[in-house]
Amino acid sequence: MLEDRTPEASTAPWPAAYPQGYAVVDVETTGLARDDRIISAAVYRLDARGEVEDHWYTLVDPERDPGPVWIHGLTSDALAGAPLFADIAEEFADRLADRVLVAHNAVFDWQMIAREYARAGREAPVRQRLCTIALAKALALPLPNHKLESLAAHFGVVQRRAHHALDDARVLAEAFRPSLRAAAASALRLPLLECLPLTEWSDGPAARIGRQPGGRGGYGSGAGGYRPTAWNRAKKRPPCPFPNPGRYVPGERLRQGMRVAFSGDTSVERELLEDRATEAGLHVAGSISRLTSLLVTNDPGSGTSKTVKARQFGTPVVDEAAFGQLLGDVEPADG
Repeated sequence: MLEDRTPEASTAPWPAAYPQGYAVVDVETTGLARDDRIISAAVYRLDARGEVEDHWYTLVDPERDPGPVWIHGLTSDALAGAPLFADIAEEFADRLADRVLVAHNAVFDWQMIAREYARAGREAPVRQRLCTIALAKALALPLPNHKLESLAAHFGVVQRRAHHALDDARVLAEAFRPSLRAAAASALRLPLLECLPLTEWSDGPAARIGRQPGGRGGYGSGAGGYRPTAWNRAKKRPPCPFPNPGRYVPGERLRQGMRVAFSGDTSVERELLEDRATEAGLHVAGSISRLTSLLVTNDPGSGTSKTVKARQFGTPVVDEAAFGQLLGDVEPADG
């Protein structure tokens, strides 16, 4: 049993406004693009205080190439005979209903789930989500970075099979329980966000930039299937077709054409974040200049050349979780 490092949480009054239940979720996918598919899903249902009630896991036939097998280990043969998402949608929904969806980089899991339900002509029964990256920041946990393995190590949770949906969900559930109790002990307001369902859907590549919430690039997926060459970092990105509208204004939306730079460790691979930004219509910059619209970093106080220049130029800075939220609603370029 995981040692609880927050004994004071057991005697402190529990905040009345906290949710009554949680669904800790992990999905493995064929990639990160908006037309990629879920290939496995796991849910740990937790009660109001983070205790495990039950868990569930399923493979899913993506009806396409499984994508980066070297990451998730699920080959076409392993997925042969797995149910379609439409076949498991009802059971999945039963495990999500009336609960807050909890995930590591929750915007990604939610958007993949919302798209699958939209394809199936249904709506996921999720109204709120909680990102454990955001919660770790709110708790000021002394983590070296925001990867799941670092959060797990902080709470002494041993991971057995990284990138296996069931084990990732287990690890996150075990790390979430002491996080939740620490938050309750200090009466911390949980970083809950609203989950808006998709009202229309198209997998067509023509609708991929600036049309649907959460458009994201990634493993090079598209209408023609999986293309591993898109992972080649040396591959030159196509020029951004939109003019730079200037700097990002905190509190407002990103706009296509903005120049975005990245610095430091991220929970999602850097190439994938850059692909997401490119597909959303942003210009990925390799350095900081006075023309840079935004710097994305989880450690703005570091002394990297990019963060130093960002401070010198007054370039706006957001962390990875906030950037993920912004990518969900990028404003189209003028004209």
